[in-house]
Amino acid sequence: MAESIVSLTIERIADLLIHEALFLNDVKEEVESLKGELERMKSFLKDVDRKQEQDERLRTRVREIRDLAYDAEDVIDSYILKVANRGGFCTIIKRFTTLSSTHKIGNEVNTILTKLENISKTLLVFGISREGEGSNSAAEMQHRLRRSYPHVEEDDVVSLEVSTRDVMDQLMKKEDRLHVVSIVGMGGIGKTTLAKKVYNHNDVKKHFDCCAWVFISQQCKPREVLHGVLIKILSPSIKDRELIDKLKEDELVEKLYDVLKDKRYLVVFDDIWRYEDWDSLKPAFPKGNEGSKLLFTTRNKEVAMLADPRSSPIELSLLTGDESGKLFKRKAFPENKMESHACSKEFETLGKEMLKKCGGLPLAIVVLGGLLATKKSWNEWEMVQKNINAHLNKVQQQEYGGVNGILALSYNELPFHLKPCFLYLGHYPEDSEISKKELIRLWIAEGFISPSLEGGEMLMEDVAEQYLEELINRCLVQVSRRGHRGTSVKTCRIHDLLRDLCVSKAQEENFFQIIQPPMNGNENRSLDLTVATVPKGRRIAVYLNERYLGIQCQGVDLPRSIGKLKNLHTLFIQVPGCSVKIPSVLSKLQRLRHLVLTGHWRNWPVKWPEIKRCSQGNSLKNIETSKYIRIENLTENNALLKLTNIQSLGIQFGRSEDVEAILKSPSFGLRRLRSLHMLLDGSIPFPELEQLSQCHHLSKLFLRGQIQEDPNSSHHVLEFLPTNICKLTLWQSLINEDPMPVLEKLPHLRILILKNSSYTGTKMSCSVNGFPQLDSLDIYGSNLAEWQIEEGAMPRLRSLYLVVVPGLKMVPEGLRYITTLQEMYLHGMNRSLVERIRVRDGREGEDFYKVRHVLSIGIF
Repeated sequence: MAESIVSLTIERIADLLIHEALFLNDVKEEVESLKGELERMKSFLKDVDRKQEQDERLRTRVREIRDLAYDAEDVIDSYILKVANRGGFCTIIKRFTTLSSTHKIGNEVNTILTKLENISKTLLVFGISREGEGSNSAAEMQHRLRRSYPHVEEDDVVSLEVSTRDVMDQLMKKEDRLHVVSIVGMGGIGKTTLAKKVYNHNDVKKHFDCCAWVFISQQCKPREVLHGVLIKILSPSIKDRELIDKLKEDELVEKLYDVLKDKRYLVVFDDIWRYEDWDSLKPAFPKGNEGSKLLFTTRNKEVAMLADPRSSPIELSLLTGDESGKLFKRKAFPENKMESHACSKEFETLGKEMLKKCGGLPLAIVVLGGLLATKKSWNEWEMVQKNINAHLNKVQQQEYGGVNGILALSYNELPFHLKPCFLYLGHYPEDSEISKKELIRLWIAEGFISPSLEGGEMLMEDVAEQYLEELINRCLVQVSRRGHRGTSVKTCRIHDLLRDLCVSKAQEENFFQIIQPPMNGNENRSLDLTVATVPKGRRIAVYLNERYLGIQCQGVDLPRSIGKLKNLHTLFIQVPGCSVKIPSVLSKLQRLRHLVLTGHWRNWPVKWPEIKRCSQGNSLKNIETSKYIRIENLTENNALLKLTNIQSLGIQFGRSEDVEAILKSPSFGLRRLRSLHMLLDGSIPFPELEQLSQCHHLSKLFLRGQIQEDPNSSHHVLEFLPTNICKLTLWQSLINEDPMPVLEKLPHLRILILKNSSYTGTKMSCSVNGFPQLDSLDIYGSNLAEWQIEEGAMPRLRSLYLVVVPGLKMVPEGLRYITTLQEMYLHGMNRSLVERIRVRDGREGEDFYKVRHVLSIGIF
């Protein structure tokens, strides 16, 4: 983490030297010297995160480096603030103020430089070189403790039947290639347990000519691995063993290759962390006889995908509540030690409370259950419950090394740029569902994403999304919900035990502190604030740092001082059902990227003319998100047309001409748009929307308002839609011609919502092979009376909502062909339709056969 903090500080100083050059001009030389020394220090810290665990003196030095990095950033920030905001009317006073501040920062920077130089000299004493080489006896000890042996099987196994079958199916498949089968999951989830179960299965032993098991871990030593596999395969005599022991690594590669090339073999690589490790071993493993296999267990999905892109990794899930309880009882109440009181209601209730902390992680359950099996009294159980974290992390058995220790291995293995991103997740409460968009904006606001990585089409937000995907692939973050594309993450969460790891590591590194009110004055890198003094006596909950401002309120006028937040990246204001007035100072927020104001669509809170001074200069060049705002008259204020980088736009228009002006403006960033919400007041129709066909990145489109049809045109009014659309909402569009023949040709459309007279006709048809990716279809307030669905249409549909479609008297015949349909929701429908699919007193309605396969049908 020391390298991460120093790297972040270097990025921050480089950023300030670029964007605050005017204010740093008088101390530029000192600041650049400081940046250079920090860069030199960074090169010494490559291996320090592992080494510091074994040396208290080194831990002290690392803390000093970290604190000096923080001090450096604070000193420069304070200087910029003083120079930028100094007041008064007298030029002479201003000059003396500047000289004084310059002299002070010069001294402070030089003090930090001297301390860093002194630390650099002492680091050599600890054997820290630029290559980061040196002994690591504790890591080697941990390697020995965690080593797995295939003959040592665990009897306490639950919920692996399906996964065992999946692995067996892949292993037993005959193929004319070397197939890598991978078991993926977070630490302690049971990967090795499953691999042992399969490895020792009689059918597997019979299927393969020879089998070998090798433990890799984070310290992969290719020669030892190759030597171990060869010995296992050959079972050599003492004399032959002596010859094998003398072989060099390249000779072992050739020897193993020759031995395996005519065999059908299985080799298990348990606990492999890096693709590079496999890459170094790969030349020793031939295609072999028909059906040879390698079985990986890994915490990193990317390793599995790179090792064999044609294979689908088997991802293990956390245990359910029932499965967790079953495993817990086996460990906490072993039959040979069970006493009369052991399974009493009181013990079970207390056990269930503690079990919640394990969150379905088998390792944690086994450790907890094993510990409680040694406790005989209620008081002893209660003592464990009061401090369960400490007990889970004690070394109860050598093979575990504590739950926290097992999970910390994944953290230690993270590249430096991911460590602060991961630790930051600890500031969310337990069991939180975390918005991806919010998380990414906060990462950027905290400076975790380097601006230098931007370029071409790649934005900082894209880099941050890649970081999140990497944490997911490393099984440190779980996906909660995916977006309308089905691939991108919408929300995520972190396991409670991993959150505990984040919090403990963050506090250890002084990265952040969890503060409960009343605040006690401790210094922290970021805070959650509640501002009690606001206009009109309203209370506003605020998360504030120099780049992110989030407000939740019931309507408020923001002060003009918001314009002083020069580095603000995100302004997020939630005003449910109310309005907010933003002063005309946004032109000062030169680095603003996201302006998000959420509220009910009937009262979208901000009118663009209220922030018209944004149009001065080039202050809108960085804005990527602007929603939800109102436009009254674009001809009087054309600021919106200067959003050249816009990706997500939500806007309500009062005039059709303003829609046309935006769509046809050469300066407006139409081609970058990914999400677009457009509403037109009253009965005003949209102008021609043909320009939207140029939005090749547009995946989410919401249109509320009439879409005019040209009676003289041979083209359908919706043919302007770009092919990349994944989610489409049409509301009060008043389209007369059936939209389905056009919409069903959109290859990526997953969600379709037709609301309140979006289509005014009575007949609708979905043809074979239409809507190949459609997952959800909602129809509200429609005149539809006849709906034909051909066999083969909507082959992936899972959800169907029909609300207030009174003219439809029976469900379409074609519904019975959509076997993927899992839920159907009917509200305000014709009584005839409802009765025909009902089951009353065991008697099925005459159309029930059309929906028999649907798992859930709601009728209201």
